[in-house]
Amino acid sequence: MKIDRLMSIIMVLLNCEKISATKLAEMFEVTPRTIYRDIETISLAGIPIITHTGVNGGISITPEYKVDKKFFTTSDISTLLMGLGSISTTLSHKEIIGTLEKVKSLLPKEQFRDVELKSNQITIDLTTWMGNKNFQPNLEKIKKALNDSKYLLFEYYGGGREKSNRCIEPYKLVLKEANWYLQGYCTLRKDFRVFKLSRISNLEILDSTFVPREFYAKPLDGTGWIDKRLITIKLLVDWSLREQIVERCGEENIQPYGSNQFMVDFPFVEDDLGYNILLGFGDKCECLAPENVRRELIHRIKKLSNIYDK
Repeated sequence: MKIDRLMSIIMVLLNCEKISATKLAEMFEVTPRTIYRDIETISLAGIPIITHTGVNGGISITPEYKVDKKFFTTSDISTLLMGLGSISTTLSHKEIIGTLEKVKSLLPKEQFRDVELKSNQITIDLTTWMGNKNFQPNLEKIKKALNDSKYLLFEYYGGGREKSNRCIEPYKLVLKEANWYLQGYCTLRKDFRVFKLSRISNLEILDSTFVPREFYAKPLDGTGWIDKRLITIKLLVDWSLREQIVERCGEENIQPYGSNQFMVDFPFVEDDLGYNILLGFGDKCECLAPENVRRELIHRIKKLSNIYDK
């Protein structure tokens, strides 16, 4: 939207002494002519713009108009920039430019280098090594539907092989354990549902809009979501997997066992995902109880072995 670009341009100008129209055009992926029109609009709005001609020319805002930057500390700005950096892989280039410039504009010039170093000390990249080519386009469609209150239509694959067509009112995107989920009201089930993005295909935004209904987001700790299916199983695990186990269930649930192993009370859901997690630990993990989970693991291991024994 033009208003978003205008606001972002203002923030860029507040954040630097001078910048060329060509550079602004590259940043916002528009033509220099569009930038000059935007600058004229900003000037007409009462913001004091100065244009400098010549080889070292450019566009700037008078220094007297710059805002007081002492409200936020260096630590505050570093934290904000790290947070923005962590979501930059899921936001479009245009979206992130404006927000980053707004944050940077709060920073005193003499502190910029220090904050830049601190904010780059931690990097959070949510993308996978290879990646799903449809992921980013689908994410953009969902964000647009959320913003415009428009219905989403898609094909959805359940836990088994069943496939169904769903039309939903989207309400919230959730990133949990490196997986994206969409919470919305399903017109087929007449109730709120949670959909895993990796199970969605042929996603479309419909032209029709909906009136948002009262929505209560499901808590991210699994309460009211997966806790009804959650059980605790007993595992005997090699010490080499300690880091992974602690990340999943905390140190309070593990106890040393001998010199190279430990016992763990492990939260588990009896479905394909749950069993695949256990099998992913390989020969470094043994399920001791309950017996039905242990038998199912043996059954799945035999099936896997049969594939390679042919």
